[in-house]
Amino acid sequence: MRTIFSSIALCLFCTFVSAETRIPSLQKTIEDKKEKGRTNADPKKLAAYKKGVDEVAASGIVESAKKKGDQAPDFTLKNPDGEEITLSEELKKGPVVLTWYRGGWCPYCNLQLAAYQQILPQLEELGAQLIAISPEVPDKSLSTIEKNKLRFQVLSDLNLKVAKEYGIVFNLNSEVGKIYSGFFDMKEYNGEDSTDELPLAATYVIDKDGKIVYSFLEADYTLRSEPKEIIQVLDGLE
Repeated sequence: MRTIFSSIALCLFCTFVSAETRIPSLQKTIEDKKEKGRTNADPKKLAAYKKGVDEVAASGIVESAKKKGDQAPDFTLKNPDGEEITLSEELKKGPVVLTWYRGGWCPYCNLQLAAYQQILPQLEELGAQLIAISPEVPDKSLSTIEKNKLRFQVLSDLNLKVAKEYGIVFNLNSEVGKIYSGFFDMKEYNGEDSTDELPLAATYVIDKDGKIVYSFLEADYTLRSEPKEIIQVLDGLE
C-alpha cells in the first residue's frame, strides 16, 4: 500500500515538474524581439532609450516603491465593462497576482500579458487571481484584452492614482516621449488629462492578508517577471 501511495505521489510530482518545464521563458521571448528590433534600429533612438532607463534607475524609484514585506495599498478600479474591482474584496477569494503594464502600444507589455494568459489555469489551480493594471482608458484596455485574448481582469488606473500609491510612477524622458509621439498618441491611450508619466512594469504577489510576498521592480522596461517564478511563489504560500 505504501508503495502505491509513493508511486502516486511521484507521478503527481513529475506532472508538476513537467508542467513547470513547459513554461517558456518570457525574458527569452523579449530578448529575441529586442534582437530583431536592433537590426534596423536608429542608434540615436537606442541611445535615447538607454538614457531613459538610466534616469529611471538613478531616480531611486525601485528602492522606494512598495515591495516584498509591505502591506499592499487597497484600491477600487473599473474594468472596461464599468465594473468596480476592489483589491481587498478579491483577496477574500485568495492571493492576487497584480501586474502593471505601460499600455497596449508597448510590444513588451503585450508579450508579458500573453505569457501570463498562458499560465492563468495554473494560477487558478493555486487559488490565485490575476489582475493587470495600466493607465489606459477603458476602450484601450478593451482593445488590449481583445488583442491578447485575455481572460483575467484588466483595470484602468487613470492618471496613475493607484500606481502612485505603490510608488511606481516615473516621468518619461522628454527625448523618449518625442520618439513615442512619432508612432502613437499617449493622450489617445491615457486620456486628455494624462501627463508624461508611466508606471514601472511591476509585478506583485499579494497574500490573503494583503501583504506583498513577492515584488518584481526594475528600471528597465524590457525586464519582466517570469511566469515560472510567479507560480513558484504561489506554490510556496500556505
